[in-house]
Amino acid sequence: MTDKITFNDLGLPEFILKAVSDLGFETPSPIQQACIPHLLNGNDVLGMAQTGSGKTAAFSLPILAKIDPAEKHPQLLVMAPTRELAIQVADACEQFMKYAKGINIVTLYGGQRYDIQLRALKQGAQVVVGTPGRILDHIRRGTLNLSELKAIVLDEADEMLRMGFIDDVETVMAELPEEHQTALFSATMPEPIRRITKRFMNNPQEVKIKVNKENAPDIEQNCWYVNGFRKTEALLRFLEVEDFDAAILFTRTKTGTLDITELLEKHGFRAAALNGDMTQQLREQTLDRLRNGSLDIVVATDVAARGIDIERISLVVNYDIPLDAESYVHRIGRTGRAGRSGRALLFVEPRERRLLRNIEHLMKKPINEVELPNHEILQECRRKKFHDKITKQLEHHDLEQYRSLLEDMFTADQDHEDIAAAMLMLLQGKQKLILPPDPPVEKRRRERSDYRDNSRSGEMRGARNKGYGNKQPMDLYRIEVGRSDGVEVRHIVGAIANQGDINSRYIGHIKLYDDYSTVELPQGMPSTMLQQFNKARVLNKAMQMSLVGAAKSMGERDNVKVRNISEYGERREWRFNEKNDRTFKSRHR
Repeated sequence: MTDKITFNDLGLPEFILKAVSDLGFETPSPIQQACIPHLLNGNDVLGMAQTGSGKTAAFSLPILAKIDPAEKHPQLLVMAPTRELAIQVADACEQFMKYAKGINIVTLYGGQRYDIQLRALKQGAQVVVGTPGRILDHIRRGTLNLSELKAIVLDEADEMLRMGFIDDVETVMAELPEEHQTALFSATMPEPIRRITKRFMNNPQEVKIKVNKENAPDIEQNCWYVNGFRKTEALLRFLEVEDFDAAILFTRTKTGTLDITELLEKHGFRAAALNGDMTQQLREQTLDRLRNGSLDIVVATDVAARGIDIERISLVVNYDIPLDAESYVHRIGRTGRAGRSGRALLFVEPRERRLLRNIEHLMKKPINEVELPNHEILQECRRKKFHDKITKQLEHHDLEQYRSLLEDMFTADQDHEDIAAAMLMLLQGKQKLILPPDPPVEKRRRERSDYRDNSRSGEMRGARNKGYGNKQPMDLYRIEVGRSDGVEVRHIVGAIANQGDINSRYIGHIKLYDDYSTVELPQGMPSTMLQQFNKARVLNKAMQMSLVGAAKSMGERDNVKVRNISEYGERREWRFNEKNDRTFKSRHR
């Protein structure tokens, strides 16, 4: 049996090894073992590995080892897709070069003032880390001279392609001196990236790290099929029972980050949003708070969360499933990094099963379903936390002073246990220690039929919707979105069906006007459900639903064809005939 390889075996200089030792690194990861010798020897390297594999050290350690502090010009250029990743790489380089004298590292990215970057460049930066757009901007301004560059690194090249930066990358590459070393790292190898390797790289050494049991990130992955409970309610339950140090939640939109953050703060979680509308300074402050423990949860969009590597993150929640499978890999890569363990939870709505299958195909394994924590689990969790809180308080040195107050309450006609129970009721606050049973939820089938409405059913989906039949008289409602907002019938159907958990075939005639629309819904619906509809958003605009009055009866609309697009992506054509029966034919779009 051979001895394990250590960083001392890779040929790195002493000042680098000392910094690596200070960081607690002992055994290099597979990609570090493979790349460091090639880069030390001056070879070009093409590395393919998933996020979290340790590639930052794989390219920075060997190239930094060859930086000449006496030469006050850029010798290493690292391009990253986002400012967060650029900052992370620059910070890592600072740590690796802590024992090197006279080395200046500059970070260039959009959102930071030019005067700060210009001042840093004039001081003679040997290492430049930045985003493609800002690097190209400095080149064109004449403030960044790469004529004597020794090495360039393209980090997460596939992500730069996905974000539309690949043209900027090629323009920068064309500006480099003929003699230089190139390292390109990418999780996948699409054709445009392969084209760059052929055009700009010189006989690159290919390093492909396949995920196996030994080097796979230690991430437990599960999914919850949205059913019976709203996603917001489910999120609160999962976060309450999950044992995590820090968490990152992913939503698709900037508005989503704000809405979820507001929800979490309202329920006592220390949370903050992270999105592209925030200034860079505020985003950095938010991440610093997550690092130092003054914040526990960050709610982020994909772009804002790229490159985040914070040791405390042990839970990733995909509140909105990503539209492409590669984004899922990058998302869950925020945890389980560098040998640490983590957990990832994915919310999957019925119409999103295809996206889940795409993710499972890319991951080459199924993502197991978990049940929503029921009222008993939630109740037990709250009681344990409450018990621990009381136990800790018993150790307080001022406890004796409160005994006299307690004795005043213990009168002859008051039972001590009753008094203690009353105190428990007061102390529990909003998180009740005794919870009613959950309403019954019908288990959804996971076969193909799950994607389709059951047209023969005369009941609305969900126990709370029971009682509305096909012949239910309708009310007419006005909503404040129309053609000028880009709204189509399918958008309104989807918003109402999702918000109210109502089968789309119980949504009646929808008519679009320029500034508003009208929609028919069954009469006698609970006010709580109408309130939910009022909160629904169509193309990110609030519907602001208001009752107009009773709708025309089906008999008054004989032979009028109404078209709706169901929430499951099938086109349905509905007709009202003379007998007030509703019939339809269904075909795939």
